Amino acid sequence: MTYCLAIKVESGLVFASDSRTNAGVDHFSTYSKTYAFDMPGERSFVLLSAGNLATTQAVANRIQSDLENPEAAVSLKTVRYLFDAAEYVGRLNCEAQEQHCAHPPKTHVNHEATFILGGQIGNQPHEMFLIYPEGNYIAASPAKPYLQIGEIKYGKPILDRVVRPDTTLEDAARCALVSLDSTMRSNLSVGAPFEITIYDRDSLNTGRRLSFDVDDPFFMDLQESWNEALKNSFTTLPRFNWETD
Repeated sequence: MTYCLAIKVESGLVFASDSRTNAGVDHFSTYSKTYAFDMPGERSFVLLSAGNLATTQAVANRIQSDLENPEAAVSLKTVRYLFDAAEYVGRLNCEAQEQHCAHPPKTHVNHEATFILGGQIGNQPHEMFLIYPEGNYIAASPAKPYLQIGEIKYGKPILDRVVRPDTTLEDAARCALVSLDSTMRSNLSVGAPFEITIYDRDSLNTGRRLSFDVDDPFFMDLQESWNEALKNSFTTLPRFNWETD
C-alpha cells in the first residue's frame, strides 16, 4: 500500500508521498513515488503514484521517453493545458495496464495504478488532477483543495480541518507531514522516508524537494509538537455535567 497527497493553495502546490511498498507481511521495500518533470521557465509537473509498481514505473518511464523524443506525438512538453497532460497520463496508464495484462501470471495480480498530476504551464493557473486506473480524471476544487491516493482514510481528518485556499505553502507542507505521520501510525504498509515537493506559483520550477526519515530531527520535532498539542487540546474539552458538580 502507499499514501500520497497533494494540496493546492493560492500560493502554489504541495506534493507528499511515502516510499514503502509491501511485498508481504514481513517484507517491505522502499521506492520513490514522486516524479518531477521540469522545463524551467516554461512548465513544471509533479507526478505522484500509487498502485502496481510495474505499472507506475512504466508510466513514468514512458513520460520521460516521450520528453526525450522530438518525434513523439504527445508529451508533457507539447500539451497545451494541464488537463491535456492529465488525459495523456491517463492514456499511458491504461496502455501500461493492458500491456501487463496481455501476459498474465499464474496468480492473480492487480495491475491498476492511480496518479496525482499537478503543476503549471506558462502563465496559466496552477492545477492538479487525480487520475484513475480507467484513465479518467478529476480536478481539485476550492471546496476540497487537496487530493489523496492510496491509504487515504487516516490522514484525511487533518486535511479537512486545516487546509484552505489561503493556507500558506509552509503550513500546507506541515499539514501534509502530519497527515503522513497519522497514516504511518495506523497502517504499517505506509512508511518513511517521506518526500515533500513544494511548488511556488509562477516559478515554473520545482525547486524545493525535501526528504524526511523517521529519525530526522525536524520530523521528530514535528511529531512531538503535534502529539503534545493534541494532548493539551484534549484536556480542555468540555466536561460532562457530573464532572462539574
